[in-house]
Amino acid sequence: MKFTTAAAFAAALSGHATAETMAVLKQRKLEAWSAQAEAGVFDLDRYAKLAATTPCVNGKAGEYKCSNVDLISFLRHQDLGSSTRRGNDVWGWTSPTGREFGAVGQTDGTAFVEVLKDGSLVYLGRLPTQTSSSSWRDMKVIGNHVYIGSEASNHGLQIFDLKKLLNITTPRTFSISTDLTAHFKGFGNSHNIVAHTETNMIYAVGTGSGAGCRGGLFMVDVSNPASPKSPGCLLAGGYVHDAQCVTYRGPDTRYTGKEICFNFNEDTLDITDVTSKGSPTTISTTGYNGSSYTHQGWLADDEMRFLLLDDELDEQNKRGPASNQHTTTYIVDITDLTKPRFTGTYQSPAIAIDHNQYVKDGLSYQANYGSGLRIVDVRSLKTDPTGRGLGEVGYFDCYPEDDSTNGAAEFTGTWSNYPFFKSGFILLNSIERGIFVLKYTG
Repeated sequence: MKFTTAAAFAAALSGHATAETMAVLKQRKLEAWSAQAEAGVFDLDRYAKLAATTPCVNGKAGEYKCSNVDLISFLRHQDLGSSTRRGNDVWGWTSPTGREFGAVGQTDGTAFVEVLKDGSLVYLGRLPTQTSSSSWRDMKVIGNHVYIGSEASNHGLQIFDLKKLLNITTPRTFSISTDLTAHFKGFGNSHNIVAHTETNMIYAVGTGSGAGCRGGLFMVDVSNPASPKSPGCLLAGGYVHDAQCVTYRGPDTRYTGKEICFNFNEDTLDITDVTSKGSPTTISTTGYNGSSYTHQGWLADDEMRFLLLDDELDEQNKRGPASNQHTTTYIVDITDLTKPRFTGTYQSPAIAIDHNQYVKDGLSYQANYGSGLRIVDVRSLKTDPTGRGLGEVGYFDCYPEDDSTNGAAEFTGTWSNYPFFKSGFILLNSIERGIFVLKYTG
């Protein structure tokens, strides 16, 4: 967080509230999940197994509210070998022959599943946490390896060869020593893992003080997964909560071919040039009305003209455009990387906190905690950057407990989703329940 006292005062005068810190956010979540645990939501056999594929009919797929999204299959966290039965992040891998797999984050490790051609799930095994359990575990895939970080102390970066999953017939627990391709110890804890597949770069963000990076982009070159090396670090801008890094092919021709990272830095969007790992530079730093905790975002179009940004505390804090607590997505015109412009917002019909969103083929797949997966058509941004043309085209609400109130701004329900499989199957990881396979039918 970069606001000084003077800056905070000026922001207050202009109607902009000062954003919270990561410490505040973590404490809120831990208190919420502790209350959930006391209420028994993570208890063994709390949730029923799914007997069969359940189409979305008349707004329901079994107990879950839905629209244009079918429930194909589901496995509980306990079915995935977790003793804590609590989920977090999720990512996918497609094998060289086209088979589809999921890496399912849990507080005590990472579970591996295969998504078969009919969408059913097969549990293959798990990789335990490197040190202790943590509510935060994040993973990304480059090539045939998954890279896993965690807020657990001294966890470092687990590097696991996903080809080990190809011939499994009986689920197994992998060794955190002999089954890893490598264990990178250049940092201890991290909050998120960012991958740029074109450059074979992993960026760990939100690393602890021992890493010496102030929580910024901690760079790891994984061109050789067995021998990861750190070529540099982005200190400027301070704590980075999440990022998307790309080879730039957008309208600002000054940066064509450069490696650009869009960093979500607690209270601002920072755009950085990391082409030179030894001397990364900040192109711009931009705040916005309603800033409460700048969390995550994704490029909205292949032309790299627009960016979607989500703020994790504006709904709960009732700030700015999100004062009505409906999930609010901020639209940013990034035609000029030196002068991003916030041009509008999109609001979900449901009340919920937003968490992670990814864009594929003009649709934003948003994991919005208690309101589940929300699919938003963002193609109209090319002609109307205000967001008035954006609309929800499908959803699957994996947290029915708050349905009677049209949702709540709480840290319950879904954590993240993975929509990039060629088959069209979508992975949705729930904090309380387990891993869902969904299919958009719109």
